[in-house]
Amino acid sequence: MTTKAVEIPGYVAGTWSIDPVHSEVGFVVRHLMISKVRGRFTGFEGRIVTGDDPLESSVTATVDLTSVDTGNKQRDDHVRSADFFDVDEHPAMTYRSVGIRPDGDDFLLDGKLTLKGVTRPVPLKLEINGFGPDPFAADPFAGARAGFTATGEINRMDFGVSYNGPIPGGGVSLSEKVQIVIEIQAVLQTAVTP
Repeated sequence: MTTKAVEIPGYVAGTWSIDPVHSEVGFVVRHLMISKVRGRFTGFEGRIVTGDDPLESSVTATVDLTSVDTGNKQRDDHVRSADFFDVDEHPAMTYRSVGIRPDGDDFLLDGKLTLKGVTRPVPLKLEINGFGPDPFAADPFAGARAGFTATGEINRMDFGVSYNGPIPGGGVSLSEKVQIVIEIQAVLQTAVTP
């Protein structure tokens, strides 16, 4: 398993910070049972540690829930309210990985998500998009870049995000399932030298 991971082109062991300018933390939820609404968070930070053995890598991240952006101010204000995130009491959500394992050509990142004071296991499918130098830096390898895509799904009810309303003819306003879609570009802070 490790041999396959070591074959990742340009792989660098070290500590990385998430570049918020070139990253996105987003979600998708079904609305009125007929369409999907997409949103994202504009405020987040995180640290990735890539180990000498890629399966010993880890991730920690914090998302500012007040930064939610669904493209509609009225909806965003409602999502920030006690009906949903209750940002006055719980302004952030966090994710901390507890392990990583191979999954076909990609990986599964096992981790714990904390939202509204509730912590639950949330696995994410992890795709490693690549490692490479920063072509705009004076020393391209001092600011090496890495790219990752992570996707998953949660049941919002598990975290106490339970607001909903019935719609005429049956069904509810919002699905309980929420898809998570994360695109990360990370900047190398400290490389591990062999």
